[in-house]
Amino acid sequence: MSQAPVDFTRVRAVLFDCYDTLLDISTDEGSLPAYQTLSTWAAYQGVRIAPEDLRDEYRRRVAWTMAQSTDAHPEVRVEEIFAGICRDYAAWSVDETILGVLFARSFRAATVRRLGAFPRSRRLLSALYSYPLGVVSNGQRVFSEVELRMFGLAPFFQAVIFSSDVGCKKPDDRIFQVALRRLGVEPGEALFIGDSMANDIIPARRLGMQAVPIREAWPLFSV
Repeated sequence: MSQAPVDFTRVRAVLFDCYDTLLDISTDEGSLPAYQTLSTWAAYQGVRIAPEDLRDEYRRRVAWTMAQSTDAHPEVRVEEIFAGICRDYAAWSVDETILGVLFARSFRAATVRRLGAFPRSRRLLSALYSYPLGVVSNGQRVFSEVELRMFGLAPFFQAVIFSSDVGCKKPDDRIFQVALRRLGVEPGEALFIGDSMANDIIPARRLGMQAVPIREAWPLFSV
């Protein structure tokens, strides 16, 4: 889908997708060795669960939680999923809320295979720094926010919305609308930059935003 040059006379804010737009990532959430590591880690926290059971419980609980939603694109909070596992498999008294957060971050660390920031996207953020900037991402705040901080990207943004905050994923309109309200702009005043036509570009344009794929945005802004 082609796009005419951006009309910057209309732009008052710029929104970005996160993964494969700002951050380059690859994960393997099916890897049994990852769950073996997590199972051992959990035992030190007072949670006794075999690696295969941990993998199956995680998948089952995510699927069950999503099935309870009437939304077309439902989302969960993974820290709540892991908190439930901690509660049900605790070998002694544990703080399941705190442990759920730690478990979620350990899960991410065990399953990530590649993670970094695209240098051209970092330069793009610098080029657009005079605008209020936001993130709209299908991500889990419990670790996605940390990843933005990890690579020094968090200070660029005045609004960061993850699907785990809203309870639904892109391309649902609501996640975009939350970000627009946070930045105080109407759809016609926003530019969206992302990597996915289905989840980023098409729904953003449907809402009335201008939208550009990230690989077109880099040369557009000479970064």
